[in-house]
Amino acid sequence: MPEPSLQQKQYLLDKKREKRSITLARILLFLLFFACWEAAADTGLIDSFIYSSPRRILQSFVEMCRSQSLLRHIAITLMETLTSFFLVVLTGLGAAVILWVFPKAARVLEPFLVVLNSLPKSALAPLLIVWLGANMRTIIVTGMSVAVFGTVISLYTGFLETDPEKRKLIITLGGSAADQLTKIVLPSSVPLILGVMKVNIGLCLVGVIIGEFMGAREGLGYLILYGSQTFKLTWVLMSIVILCVIAMGLYGILGFLEKRFFTTEKPM
Repeated sequence: MPEPSLQQKQYLLDKKREKRSITLARILLFLLFFACWEAAADTGLIDSFIYSSPRRILQSFVEMCRSQSLLRHIAITLMETLTSFFLVVLTGLGAAVILWVFPKAARVLEPFLVVLNSLPKSALAPLLIVWLGANMRTIIVTGMSVAVFGTVISLYTGFLETDPEKRKLIITLGGSAADQLTKIVLPSSVPLILGVMKVNIGLCLVGVIIGEFMGAREGLGYLILYGSQTFKLTWVLMSIVILCVIAMGLYGILGFLEKRFFTTEKPM
């Protein structure tokens, strides 16, 4: 490859500086928020019993980690989220492929998918508890219900928008629908699939927490519900902070994988 020019080097350097400055601004804003929160609680500007404080949350976190009770709650919520996420990806991708292969069935089922996707999933959770029982399986299904219908619709729509000229070329050369799917549709839809996965990981976490509110005895959702009922609001806020960290971590992992994919696919 040719050596980058001076202008290109300067442009790349400016982009790196801009990225660092944005990262630094995010960190400072994060620290400023917690500093103001702690100061307001210490000075009595806010009621520390209701709003707690970062120091109290950290103390509760350390105490519960020592007893290993918190780690179990985190592990259960994380396992339920990842399980529902992988099932959503497999189910959504499989269903979208089937709808693409059978377009008449897709036209029949499309309005039902739209209706199911628009239903408030918190209304379905009590029914799932009655139908399936108050167990981990029900929580995983609740997590799936939040994301699976939107996944099918998004992926199927993306499959339909795949370059029609390339598909016509495959047909002209005597290719089958399977050839179109494996050589054109799925490879072209990888960025879409990765983007949908980044959205779904957060939706599955939301669905799992809804399920844990309804019928769990362990997990961060149960800890939030129990803390609110017993006025241990520090536990509630600690669980919310942990959920934020989990969501950012899972989203960051998928974002890293997406970046690696596009870097690998970039032409030399």
